[in-house]
Amino acid sequence: MTVDFKVIELQIDPDARLAAAAGGAARYLAEAAGLTSEESSELQKSIVAACQESFESLAGDHPHLTVTLMRYPDRIEIAIAHEGDAAPAVGLDRIAGFATQTGASGGLGGVDRVQYETRGGLAITRLTKYLGHLSPNQ
Repeated sequence: MTVDFKVIELQIDPDARLAAAAGGAARYLAEAAGLTSEESSELQKSIVAACQESFESLAGDHPHLTVTLMRYPDRIEIAIAHEGDAAPAVGLDRIAGFATQTGASGGLGGVDRVQYETRGGLAITRLTKYLGHLSPNQ
């Protein structure tokens, strides 16, 4: 059995127009995966917001974000990575708010799971949207 997945990788400067491009790529993957227009729009908004928030963590020596969008058969994952400051791309207060109020306004309504890790000098925030409306824990 082969695993069919698609990958889009963007390296973006701290510019709202480029955050919108990352959101547009997420929306494209969501619509191609069969999500509704509303679900795709919510994912798009969440990715744009996460990118814009992460711009605050960019340092002069490392002024770029790397946004990797991956579509798997059962989910869409968006990894937002930056060098330098080890803070998550999405603030911990927002992650904590997401954990207590999934889908609440001001949160990450288009996302089912938020993960954070540091690896080799990179801070990586991974946002996951499960296809079929069920996460593995449900």
